[in-house]
Amino acid sequence: MPKLMSRIVSLLVVVALLATACQSPKTEEAVVNTGIITDVAKKRIDSTLQAMIDSAKIVGVSALIVEKDQEVYFNSFGFADRETSKPFDRSTIVRIYSMTKPVTGVALMQLYEKGMFQLDDPLEKYAPEFANMKVVAGSEANGKMKLEAPKRAITIRDITRHTAGFARGDEHPEMADLLKKAEVMNKENTLAQMAAKLGKLPLGFHPGEKWSYGISVDVQAFLVERLSGKPFDQYVRENILDPLKMNTTRYVPGDMSKFATVYSKDETGKLQAVTDDNDFVNGFYKQDWPLKPGGWGLTSTVDDYQRFARMLVNEGSFDGATILKPETVKLMATNQLADSVTDRMWLPSKGRVGFGIDFAVRMSPPQDATEKNGVVGEFFWDGAASTLFWVDPVNELTAVLFVQVFPFSNELHKNFRDAVYGKVKAGETPLANR
Repeated sequence: MPKLMSRIVSLLVVVALLATACQSPKTEEAVVNTGIITDVAKKRIDSTLQAMIDSAKIVGVSALIVEKDQEVYFNSFGFADRETSKPFDRSTIVRIYSMTKPVTGVALMQLYEKGMFQLDDPLEKYAPEFANMKVVAGSEANGKMKLEAPKRAITIRDITRHTAGFARGDEHPEMADLLKKAEVMNKENTLAQMAAKLGKLPLGFHPGEKWSYGISVDVQAFLVERLSGKPFDQYVRENILDPLKMNTTRYVPGDMSKFATVYSKDETGKLQAVTDDNDFVNGFYKQDWPLKPGGWGLTSTVDDYQRFARMLVNEGSFDGATILKPETVKLMATNQLADSVTDRMWLPSKGRVGFGIDFAVRMSPPQDATEKNGVVGEFFWDGAASTLFWVDPVNELTAVLFVQVFPFSNELHKNFRDAVYGKVKAGETPLANR
């Protein structure tokens, strides 16, 4: 019996050792390397952003990435204000410009969920300011604008995907003077006054025929105000910002000492601080103006905007707050542009994308190394001062990149995306190891 017991004990020891070897706890490195943001990726992102600072292409930058509900990367480089050596950090407040647009889209789609409109309803059904509009059809022999009736009315879907037809001065020289005189986006206008002025101007093209980026999202803000019965900024604060605890995201920064300086290239190519007399960059943010644009104007921190992105990757809910239904987020992240819409301005520069409801939507992977990297199914947008965010539902990843530089830096966005996902592999969607 003693020998038998000894053999049994020895056998149990061997089995236990084998089990321990097979089930040994993963090292921290192994855990990190199961996702997109590995230790290698972190070093790649760090070196990429530092290189942009070192080459004087940007003055300051921060990036925050969350993967599978875990913060996997944050770092910041350079200055929020170079002249006072104020560092760019997590508390830095930036002008997000067109990254305001997805917030407006979410506000509008909350009302859609309540049954207050359908996407293919005519805009004029709720906003008679846009009834009886005309379309520019060229010029008469005497130089006078020729106008014609639109082939169909503007729909609410049109204003969510930039196909409404609203004219731009740079695209329609014959409209430039009219647009200038109308002062549609004067910061002294209310949204109602903005809509009344815009509705009196001709359209630049027939609704649904082109993708032309512009004022459509400001019209969305007006519609939110009209349908909800509340001032747009109040509606957004009560229904999106406060529930998501986005406490610093406002039109006027709550703490101007945290507000970043914007830099722009001078005639020699060097970055210089934009002066206070530039109204678009600085004047709008100094006081609470009547105009609350839906297409731009909000300021935010990288943590605040990441909360918005995490709500989207979590299909409309985050940290106890439900902002949208999952099916509504899916609808917003679904391409709404027909193949017949071939005139798309600069949208193709974003990659092989369509456009959903206030987001670009990636339709296919990059075909070569010159294209911006990304995942099929990703939806995203950016801002004029080169800010960027995206939602990658495939890898459950959200990324926010904050910077304040003009002109818009495609180079920064290309480099950052490559740093996150690695080198572009033609036709291949980046996926985490699983």
